[in-house]
Amino acid sequence: MDLLSLVVRIQHHWAYLALLVYFAWYPMASSLMWIYTATIFFRRRERLQPDKLKEFYALPEHPLVSFVIPAFNEEADIARTLRAVLAVDYPAFEVLVVDDCSTDRTLDQILPFLADDRVRVVRKAVNEGKAMALNDTIPLSRGELVFVMDADAEPDRDILKYMVPHFQTPRCAAVTGNPRVVNRDSFLAKLQAIEFASIISLMRRAQRVWGRIMTMSGVVGIFRRSALLDVGMYSPEMATEDIDLTWRLQLRHWDVRYEPNAVMWMRVPRSLQGLWRQRRRWALGLSQVLTRHAPALRQWKHRRFWPVVVEACLSVAWAYTYIVLTVIWLTSYALGYPPIGASPIPNFWGMLIATVCLLQLLTGVILDRGYDVKLPRYFVVAVFYPLVYWILMAVITVITAPAGLNVNRQKRRYTLWKPVRE
Repeated sequence: MDLLSLVVRIQHHWAYLALLVYFAWYPMASSLMWIYTATIFFRRRERLQPDKLKEFYALPEHPLVSFVIPAFNEEADIARTLRAVLAVDYPAFEVLVVDDCSTDRTLDQILPFLADDRVRVVRKAVNEGKAMALNDTIPLSRGELVFVMDADAEPDRDILKYMVPHFQTPRCAAVTGNPRVVNRDSFLAKLQAIEFASIISLMRRAQRVWGRIMTMSGVVGIFRRSALLDVGMYSPEMATEDIDLTWRLQLRHWDVRYEPNAVMWMRVPRSLQGLWRQRRRWALGLSQVLTRHAPALRQWKHRRFWPVVVEACLSVAWAYTYIVLTVIWLTSYALGYPPIGASPIPNFWGMLIATVCLLQLLTGVILDRGYDVKLPRYFVVAVFYPLVYWILMAVITVITAPAGLNVNRQKRRYTLWKPVRE
């Protein structure tokens, strides 16, 4: 059998038709599901912003909060970050910066802030990465609540007013905030501004309705100290220590929440190389947690986690479907046989998928425009999101996900620190 006959035979097989159906329907079904459940969260919980502030001012006491900021070669941003943290409007907090053997002037930028008695610095003698920097520093903090953030981010002044009241509930272990992109000087950065509103923020709203959250954002999260100690804090062998910690907390039946009013301004990769490195780490981290926690996730007592797990697995399966179909289509075109289910000219299904995708992106922009007033102006680049991100993430997932399947037998660390903001 020659190659052309094989390609034709494949495209007339029922499995190929099943892949076509999955390829077309999964993104539409998931987008509509996210839109619906995120809207439920918005209507039931997010409209109560004034009440949340009243709840904060009604607290009988304000627990001490410890900001823990791990830093490695952050001389360009650490001073700006510390100024923003010290400007947070909250009566009782301390700041611990851990310098993990930076080779630039990070420490020199930190030292002037030690004049404020709320600030302390921890200097590590051996570079061991972000997870170990946090594990070594958290025991030195004094706060009942531990706020973990990146060294190149800037919190909103009122961030703690929205996050602290959640801990009146004894089962609340952690609250993640709403990261917003501040460096929007490149095309990819503008796309990420839309992504964090229309994909990540929208999904966290939806997941709170489901009952479990995929991940506490590493750039903005506040934890109950006793909950961190209960699960053994961070796992340095995981590529994404924040996803792993989020899953371990919830598997111990702690409550993890999302607070959209808690805004954190962050910096994202501006180049394709930086974005590739970041998303490769994310894809590897997801594969690792799915592998490591699979035995526990199969238990009935963790059934509220199942929607998150199923959606994650379906997204990985869709990435492989996308790549497999693309290879078949390109081969078919090269052999002069127009492939079944693919067309170089936008057809009904292509336009329908794109429309639903844009509807999801628009919903995210509408829900988040109150926290980021300039966000709607970047919606004009949203049309490129499926073209750029779907292809990029599909390729990264297919290449990276298999490496996470043997996480339980791995000893080395995949990524010590997040990629440089290139």
